Amino acid sequence: MKSAYELAMERLAKSDPTTGRVTAAQKTRLAEIDRVFQGKIAEREIFLRQQLAAALTARNLDEADKIRKQIAGEKARLEEEREDEKERVRQGK
Repeated sequence: MKSAYELAMERLAKSDPTTGRVTAAQKTRLAEIDRVFQGKIAEREIFLRQQLAAALTARNLDEADKIRKQIAGEKARLEEEREDEKERVRQGK
């Protein structure tokens, strides 16, 4: 027996046959986007974690809190950029 989700997805596929179909070239581009943004996230996180360690060593807790928030914000921003870029690829733009 199929779940409600599976039934809904089948109805969606019938109403728009192009939905959910990704070409091999798009898959390659999506994987490349993931790799690039994983690198950007890692690079930024390493840099900020070094600053966080320095702030904690200096016992500057206010600065450490700011850096922690910045790490979370930067990561969220980059992940959002990645998803936007991937959506553009899926749309064929």
